[in-house]
Amino acid sequence: MLIFPPFFGGIFFLPETLAHLILPFVSFSLGASGMYIFNDIADLEKDKLHHSKKNRPLPAGKISKTSALYLGTTVTLLSLILATQISWLFFLYLLAYQTLIICYSIWWKQIVILDIFCIATGFLLRLEAGGAAFATPVSEWLFLTVFFLALFLGAGKRLAEKKSLRTNASAHRSVLSQYRTGFLESIMFMTGGTVLVTYSIYVIGRPFLIYTVPLCCLGLLRYLHRIWCGQSGDPMEILINDRIMLIISICWFLVISYSIYT
Repeated sequence: MLIFPPFFGGIFFLPETLAHLILPFVSFSLGASGMYIFNDIADLEKDKLHHSKKNRPLPAGKISKTSALYLGTTVTLLSLILATQISWLFFLYLLAYQTLIICYSIWWKQIVILDIFCIATGFLLRLEAGGAAFATPVSEWLFLTVFFLALFLGAGKRLAEKKSLRTNASAHRSVLSQYRTGFLESIMFMTGGTVLVTYSIYVIGRPFLIYTVPLCCLGLLRYLHRIWCGQSGDPMEILINDRIMLIISICWFLVISYSIYT
């Protein structure tokens, strides 16, 4: 998300942008890593019940809770120190993101609907942080596309967890007991359709970008199919393990790059 504003703004491959890329990337990566560690600490007992999360270092007992807490605090503070060297606006977005994740980990992930809204807001804060880091305004339509895509993926992840964990779903994540399968499917249909609308409006008027809309539609449908088949809803895991989704993503990236940078 950090690179979206400069990439879609047509300045990503400029020497000054590439030279400025490392520090924001390292700062936000450290900040996000710290939040993932804190979230893993909060979910320690529940992650032991998950078929894949139980293999993470903390649930698997490869690292102690105290060591994880120390590591999480260290990388979080370091990320904020680095953020002050970029811009104060970037610092505020990073701080807001970390505050959001902490509140999510402790309270808000137990509240139905609010939990996936927190996930979507986290994506938006990353996007705006990228705009602040590179002094590039974020398009309103790109903002909305990212928001609804994040809701789509968040609902998909919850639905995948509900399908794969079955009777253990509420033990792993208590909010899953408040979701009905049909409701999550409705969220995915609604937000998936909205993504296509907002993305289509965003790319209209740009040479060749309109040709990425069918690829976007194909990617959304492929993700839906995987969820319906009871497979993982994690986007990164899908990109790594699903060759079709990887090909779709590469084609989308190539068309986007050709349109913006030629």
